[in-house]
Amino acid sequence: MNVAVTIQHPAHVHFFRNAIGGLAAAGHDVRIFARRAEIVADLLEAYELPYEMLAGTADSLPSLAVTQATYEARLLARMRRFEPDVITAIGGVAAAHVARAVGARSVVFYDTEDATLSNALAFPLAHRVCTPESYRGEASGHHVRYPGYHELAYIHPDRFAPDPSILEEIGIETDEDGTPIQRLVVLRLVAWNAAHDVGATGSGIEDIGNAVARLEATGARVLITAEGSLPAAIDDRQVSVPPHWVHHLLYYADVFIGESPTMATEAAVLGTPALYVSARRLGYVDELEQTYGLIATFSDVNRHENALRRAISILEREDRTEWQVRREVLLSEKVDTTDVIVREVTAEGEHATRRSPGPPDPGEGRVTTER
Repeated sequence: MNVAVTIQHPAHVHFFRNAIGGLAAAGHDVRIFARRAEIVADLLEAYELPYEMLAGTADSLPSLAVTQATYEARLLARMRRFEPDVITAIGGVAAAHVARAVGARSVVFYDTEDATLSNALAFPLAHRVCTPESYRGEASGHHVRYPGYHELAYIHPDRFAPDPSILEEIGIETDEDGTPIQRLVVLRLVAWNAAHDVGATGSGIEDIGNAVARLEATGARVLITAEGSLPAAIDDRQVSVPPHWVHHLLYYADVFIGESPTMATEAAVLGTPALYVSARRLGYVDELEQTYGLIATFSDVNRHENALRRAISILEREDRTEWQVRREVLLSEKVDTTDVIVREVTAEGEHATRRSPGPPDPGEGRVTTER
């Protein structure tokens, strides 16, 4: 089976990397076609995944539209040569469109309900749309719901083992057990110019300098990861680590606070107290908060102040034991998402008919995967 994987965001690299290895080990020809965004190339190279870069970066929504069109046109040309049985993606606008044009099957994974534009462009043409059970809404055609999250494709315990030596590499002192001596806060700031951010609200953290000062007053060390530039006064808090080390940093942190739902979920799944500061609400984040108690969301007008107070409370009065117990409950009820990816791509490949690019079969219906 020929499988094309499209990558347009760093999180897509994490999501697919183990499945790519599993599919290749099963004898399938798997090829990666990427769009340059943030650290996509760095991650692909760090994981030693061969790829072809089809389009450049975008720094605004209008330029993103142009870049996306370029990427889709070039992907179409490559697919006509490669003749894939399956094209798979997160979001899947280009994958669903190009698969129809070349007679391939498309498998689209997504977890973001408010990405209304990209969902409207991708879902009606996708042969199979796979979402977490927590996803609010329906997708046309064959909609697969599974008990998991995107992040469990790469930080499920079967896929990830924390490495304390990475802390020493970035100058964080540890005890003999590899535990940081100083309490650590990971603070994440995001830019709002990706396709899935169209229509989303903006920043949740209003005064970065104030946040850093108050967190450091507890004796903690603040490590910032940011998509944009920082004020000069706190620029030295920007953590400089290879991008594939960030999950180790999240595991050893005492608290995560930030605007990124992906990183909040990563921290939560690792058992690190996660404070998500944004007016944006998503099904998987709400489930992690309401069902498992692994995320606290701050979305009202006082979200900046309330999140800081909770972070300070965690640093001064809480340990991670209860959070780890909650994590174990979650893991007992969720699956390794890499297994879902491999299963769904393989299943769709069995239906591949490259010379019949017609519309989805209405009889395919909707299903929920088994564990």
